[in-house]
Amino acid sequence: MNIDFITKQDLVDFKDEFFKELESLMKKQSGTPNKRWLKSYEVRELLGISPGTLQNLRVNGTLPFTKVGGLMFYDFQDVRRLMESGK
Repeated sequence: MNIDFITKQDLVDFKDEFFKELESLMKKQSGTPNKRWLKSYEVRELLGISPGTLQNLRVNGTLPFTKVGGLMFYDFQDVRRLMESGK
């Protein structure tokens, strides 16, 4: 019976690789190099959350946003930090 152990460094390496791949996929989808500002629907798709959950993240200050007219925009780096924090 083989037992494989996962070290903390393995997880850090995986996280770095994951985000590099995620950025690459976002670059392909948007057609622009590393899109900085995301709309609400893009953040919901990226995080796999409902509109209500996204609203809660805004209301409690977990995810900063900028409102322009009737649209809300989120900085990709803020979304990334949220994902890294595991909240």
